[in-house]
Amino acid sequence: MPRTKKKNSRGGQHGAVQPFSDEDASIETLSHCSSFSDTTSVADEGGETSEDTAQEDFQYKLKGFIDSTVDKSAKTRQGALDGLKTAMATRILYEFISERRMTITDSIERCLKKGKGEEQRAAASLACLLCIQLGSGIESKEVFKTLKPIFKNILADGTANIQARQAVATSLGLCTLVAEDDIFDVQATMECFENLFTRSYARADGTCPSINPQTSQLHINALLSWALLLTICSANQLKDILHKHLSKLQRLLESDDVNMRIGAGETIALLFELARDIDPEFDFDGWDELCEKLSALATDCNKHRAKTDKRKQRSVFRDVLKAVEEGDFQTETIRFGTERVTIDSWVRKRTYDAFREFVGSGMNYHLQANEFIRDVFELGPPILVDSATMKAMKISRFERHLHNSAAFKARTKARSKFRDKRVDVGEF
Repeated sequence: MPRTKKKNSRGGQHGAVQPFSDEDASIETLSHCSSFSDTTSVADEGGETSEDTAQEDFQYKLKGFIDSTVDKSAKTRQGALDGLKTAMATRILYEFISERRMTITDSIERCLKKGKGEEQRAAASLACLLCIQLGSGIESKEVFKTLKPIFKNILADGTANIQARQAVATSLGLCTLVAEDDIFDVQATMECFENLFTRSYARADGTCPSINPQTSQLHINALLSWALLLTICSANQLKDILHKHLSKLQRLLESDDVNMRIGAGETIALLFELARDIDPEFDFDGWDELCEKLSALATDCNKHRAKTDKRKQRSVFRDVLKAVEEGDFQTETIRFGTERVTIDSWVRKRTYDAFREFVGSGMNYHLQANEFIRDVFELGPPILVDSATMKAMKISRFERHLHNSAAFKARTKARSKFRDKRVDVGEF
């Protein structure tokens, strides 16, 4: 008689933890969100009881992940961290997390200190998602107060795992934006980033330092986090930064790494935008030389560079050049549910890209339901829409196809007037 497999009914340390699956993440309707569960009706589906059961099962699974972050097995800890990350990226879990904030923070701290490589990377990302869930209140400030010294130690430790340092460079920037309220501490954090990305500056003779791709990515992450914190600097701090860094940042445009060149270009455009907000008549001594460099990168045809890199670079630097020369920005509209947010400045673009890096495909959901992110983008309180209204507002696939085709044709005609037809615009 075959032996029956004994099921382990408990999560946590004694069971093998499976990462939060796509199937779980797909339940992203407002009715399944903890902050909307009281107001959303499921009477038409007759699923009130089943929804309560699903919510209990989901929370039970999360509790299992939290317990498993202290497991002896590194693989189990890694799976638990990944499961919590996916859940926080795709759901609003404020109440659940608030009750367990100290436990989760202790787990992140332990994994950052004792873990290695991928575990540290996952813990750093989870810390950032935790702050995004908690918002800019006292809870996230306490989380960040605990983790900030550890972040800075890992970032400054040249012997630490390079992937962990890359993740920390990104997480430290966004956590500072969310939870730091002392402008002098923000400045100190920015100096930590400066100590990294300035090592990629081209030398005075025009030669670039020899840096391996992993270290270059660390410097890029530090630069982008530094640029993110520029958006919350005071006018006096910005004036000092412009004086100290604007002319030096041009040296990064000569980097061998296409992503570093792009990051530097977007940061320069951001600095010009911020400078013109302070002084509309802002004048830069090296303006002509800078425009020449940007123009060369926007039309780069060096044979030794990959075609994909050149296409990506040209597209970005056309926009950067317009920003520096004319103060222009290519506006983008992002639609989510029944609403939309307009990305109409380099400040908004850098902020949106930073949040999207952590929540990924859950960004639209967070724009819809996360009060903190809605406040950042000035969207007001969350709008509650029932399932019947959402169904009525949907258009057919055929109508959507016609609309997209017309929009594509109009966009192509408009762009062809301003761009050389020899340039590959397939990415649009």
